[in-house]
Amino acid sequence: MASPRFVLHHAPQSRSDRIVWLMEEARASYEVVRHDLRRGTQKEPAFLAINPFGKVPAIEDRGPEGDWRGVVVTESEAICAYVADVLPDANLAPPVGSPLRAAYATWMSYCPSVLEPAFTDQVFPRAAEVPRSSIGWPEFPQALARIEQTLAGGGPYLLGGTFSAADVMVGSLLQWIVMWGKAEPGPAVARYLGALEAREAYRRARAAAAA
Repeated sequence: MASPRFVLHHAPQSRSDRIVWLMEEARASYEVVRHDLRRGTQKEPAFLAINPFGKVPAIEDRGPEGDWRGVVVTESEAICAYVADVLPDANLAPPVGSPLRAAYATWMSYCPSVLEPAFTDQVFPRAAEVPRSSIGWPEFPQALARIEQTLAGGGPYLLGGTFSAADVMVGSLLQWIVMWGKAEPGPAVARYLGALEAREAYRRARAAAAA
């Protein structure tokens, strides 16, 4: 029996949860190597050879024929973009040349470049103010308002009626922020989160995480 194409290095209740969801959306062939963040298994030499920062998620890609070695992708955004591109039949990314590709590229980068740093600044404020001109993202309420406005003008997803890997990135962080009680979702974001949680792949991912 052939080995699964992807190896996902995963720790429950971490950013790698979103990659389990991604794999389920893509119906990818994958196996999971679980790490225990409390025990620090992600800092062991075997994993540091895969990701020197000792962070999850990370994936190894064995290739379509299973003969690739040493092909590693780290960072959530990169993993989502990579899997969407190498598995085009999953329809998780608009094709290059599509007018939706511009919005897709923007929203793929929005989570790590705007939403997460803005949220971090709000939850863990700096000891001293930093000139706004030196920071490349808005304050968190503005970052959240842009998502609300976009969804209110279309939906149910960031690209309108088209679900994409960008929804995995942005949606997973919004789910966590709301669950943690750090933001009250507006009506459009609340509908968005409901649409994401109703997806069959999301439910499979949650069941896999519980197992």
